[in-house]
Amino acid sequence: EVQLVESGGGLVQTGGTLTLSCAVSGFTFGDYDIGWFREAPGKEREEVSCFNISRNTTYYRDSVKGRFTVSVDNAKDTVYLQMNALKPEDTAKYHCAAYELCGRTGYYAMDYWGKGALVAVSS
Repeated sequence: EVQLVESGGGLVQTGGTLTLSCAVSGFTFGDYDIGWFREAPGKEREEVSCFNISRNTTYYRDSVKGRFTVSVDNAKDTVYLQMNALKPEDTAKYHCAAYELCGRTGYYAMDYWGKGALVAVSS
């Protein structure tokens, strides 16, 4: 059974830091590009970042560049999203997902995703 399980969400003040974890199981870690998207009430889903395994490259949406960082622990099959300098507009449920491909032009074929972790940033 494929599972992506997020953890690490919470409430933080503006300018604070949170690190989300995504534990992956049920498929070979290198078979998919692993990314993050977020959903907030009244807003469209936003793709936040994605780690392209074959290129060893991470892509970020413009609004989080310089603040968010993705890291990977291959031994633990876990992907992390460190979020610094958080802003109220970052408030959302964050999901990790397995894409067949992600790159500069977009994220394609999201095959699996987790239930999400809530991030709330107070002003």
